[in-house]
Amino acid sequence: MVSSRCLIALLGFGLFAQTAPQAWVVKSNQNARLLLDLSAKYGPEGASSQGDLAFDEKISQPTEQNSAKAKADMAAARKELQSRLAAETDPLVKQDLEILIADVDRDIRSQEVNEKTFLPYMNVAGLIFAGEKTLLDEQTGAARRPAAVVRLRRYTGMEPGYTPITKLAMERYREKAKNPALLGPAKEQVEKNLENTSTLVTGLGILLEKYKLQGYSEAYAKLREQLAEYDEFVRKEVMPRARTDFRLPPAIYQTALDNYGVDYTSADLAKLAHEGFVDIQKQMAEIAVRVAKARNLPSSDYRSVIRALKKEQFAADEILPKYEATLKAIEEIVRKNKLLTLPERPARIVIASAAETAQQPAPHMQPPPLMNNRGERGSFVLPLATKGAHGVELKYDDFTFAAAAWTLTAHEARPGHELQFASMVERGVSLARAMFAFNSTNVEGWGLYSEWFMLPYMPDEGKLISLQLRMLRAARAFLDPELQSGKVTPEQAMRVLEEDVVCSRAFATEEVERFTFRMPGQAVSYYDGYSRLLELRLEVEKALGPKFDAGKFHDFILSQGLLPPGLLRKAVLAEFVK
Repeated sequence: MVSSRCLIALLGFGLFAQTAPQAWVVKSNQNARLLLDLSAKYGPEGASSQGDLAFDEKISQPTEQNSAKAKADMAAARKELQSRLAAETDPLVKQDLEILIADVDRDIRSQEVNEKTFLPYMNVAGLIFAGEKTLLDEQTGAARRPAAVVRLRRYTGMEPGYTPITKLAMERYREKAKNPALLGPAKEQVEKNLENTSTLVTGLGILLEKYKLQGYSEAYAKLREQLAEYDEFVRKEVMPRARTDFRLPPAIYQTALDNYGVDYTSADLAKLAHEGFVDIQKQMAEIAVRVAKARNLPSSDYRSVIRALKKEQFAADEILPKYEATLKAIEEIVRKNKLLTLPERPARIVIASAAETAQQPAPHMQPPPLMNNRGERGSFVLPLATKGAHGVELKYDDFTFAAAAWTLTAHEARPGHELQFASMVERGVSLARAMFAFNSTNVEGWGLYSEWFMLPYMPDEGKLISLQLRMLRAARAFLDPELQSGKVTPEQAMRVLEEDVVCSRAFATEEVERFTFRMPGQAVSYYDGYSRLLELRLEVEKALGPKFDAGKFHDFILSQGLLPPGLLRKAVLAEFVK
């Protein structure tokens, strides 16, 4: 899984080997600059996360006035991009202009539909932690970290000209709360955010102290007071308007699917996923028999075999060495079989802190800055625990055993997301393709496809867990829309995930939260993008016959940045096949 939205202008690539951009890329990036400047203006934390030091001390201001200005500025930018498209003759630059225009259209459409439907509730603790964490990271230069204190003082309104962000959030909510037609947030989402506040505040304090920053104490104490006040406001004023029905209005859910890049209809993808789920179970049953026989297990049912494998958990100090050893084994397989081109530098794997897990409770790739990169690398992040109802800690057993390391490393590190993002940094892909074409379908599709083409080289135990997690992605593709339509309940979804997919209670809880209130629609994108890539590969194999070279095919896919399935297919057929 990947979480990021990239911002700000291209400078240099530091420790990465940079390829000089082609002329059309330089021209395309000039067009992208329009949207990059807007992103930095209204979301400076994102600009800072991409390494633009000019925005390190700046913060977003979530006011109604700024929201209206942003929408007006986006409309003006769209008009200018449309004018440039009409005059452009280079087909690649034209394609990138179409990507930029489509991105603006999605942003405007999403903003308008959300403003007409929902009350503007904000998870302020999460917003502040994310803004601070950008500057308080191991890979962030020491000279930049003091800006975290300035930013904290501005979040708390201690700097002249700044109002506490908690006050801005309360004022904006109260103004819109006068409209009884607007819907509140999902009750489960509000409860989860309230539970996470103390974890996020504590995690921020640990980071501020870790880097020995001067002068943060007063602002940090003020933040604790303000967030306590904000949480009390949430309990008294937001919670009474919270929706007990997590389901999104159908039009809102469809907008979410569109934004995540899902290009199947929900019905078609659900049908495909149900069929895939059953087919994967059959494949797992065959492998489970072999694993059970080799290990002298009492049952060869795939569920029993997976539970037996999960009992062989890594000790805490073994997790990173075991994953790093698995990564090395995968890289040797990739090079030996010429599956794609690997860089010489190592990939990065880290264990999530409690606060980071509260922010993102699933294994994920934290991408590197795609611009202004000074040698920062993407990080494969592993969470080890999450919280269920009433703050009860739940332990994962899904990721910390040998059989699971194979497919998770292939997906999140190499040849999956880490390589996907590093390739864009190193090759100098156009900003339109690196950022504005970015969606879950084209990103997560590659991750799951990477698991697929690595599976034949895994040991049987690794194959079984790889298929288990592929089955999970199929389950996501029908559970997410069926939960939103009311066809299944959260309790039924939990049973599927715990009993048939054999997820831990922690993992199943995180998944159902994702489907219901954390990111409805996003989980569908994995199976969608994976299916489209398989379709494309079969089409190319048929066209090229014995000339088909998987390694060259994969290198070409990575060279295209984050093109959505339709545009990627056009590029492959026009440039790679011909």
